[in-house]
Amino acid sequence: MAATKRHAAIDRADPRPLHQQVYEDLLATIREGKVPLRGKLPSERELVSLYDVSRITVRHAVRELIRQGVVQSQPGKGLYVAENGGGFELEVLRSFTSTALASGRVPGHRLLAMEVVKASLDITRPLLLPPGSDVIVLSRLRLLDGVPVVLQTDWIAASRAPGLTGMDWTVANRSLYAELREVYGIQPRRGQTTLSARLADPAEAAMLELPSPSAVLTVDQIAFDERDRPINMTALVHHPDRYPLTLLQSATGDFRQYW
Repeated sequence: MAATKRHAAIDRADPRPLHQQVYEDLLATIREGKVPLRGKLPSERELVSLYDVSRITVRHAVRELIRQGVVQSQPGKGLYVAENGGGFELEVLRSFTSTALASGRVPGHRLLAMEVVKASLDITRPLLLPPGSDVIVLSRLRLLDGVPVVLQTDWIAASRAPGLTGMDWTVANRSLYAELREVYGIQPRRGQTTLSARLADPAEAAMLELPSPSAVLTVDQIAFDERDRPINMTALVHHPDRYPLTLLQSATGDFRQYW
């Protein structure tokens, strides 16, 4: 990525904001391996010259890469492509797609279900909804490098995201949190997680390509907005070998969580 002239990926006639074009081009560059894991990105000055945009535009794009966990900033040294360690960090407010990209993996999914249902009490109670409320159910088989690793089901009040079921959820790497943030202005601010383990049922074992019987790690999560209202409830069934989890804790006892 030599900083020589305006980058061909930037098009002033494109309706997308310039910072989004810079972000998407940098993300594509990283995903294509043009900058390897732990590799250093050009400096802010070089990116300004490379894309022929302002520092504010570059900073906006870089902030999004950092927020997504794709890039890490090392004070005094620069920007580096992030690397995941032995497992995948348990981060309530970060999407599967972002976690995969930050680990240098290719995320994907298979849509299993997208529908509106009259929810039972075990769904409406955690979401603080009246009994029998309409709830959107989104179920997907999540993939890493084309390999099944997680079964994920999300529930969200239909009243909070009208039109969500009309989106094409077969599109690769469509992120629920990204849609909630960008289309509906819903910003997750905190979350809670419960971890457990059990035997996979036959359908789960088949989709995750596990022998039967096999144990799976289950993760149940709820995300909350800035007014402390539940946004969505998520149930995940993890392949124990293909998608192990890592929980990082500081010396003060605080757990690392990201958005």
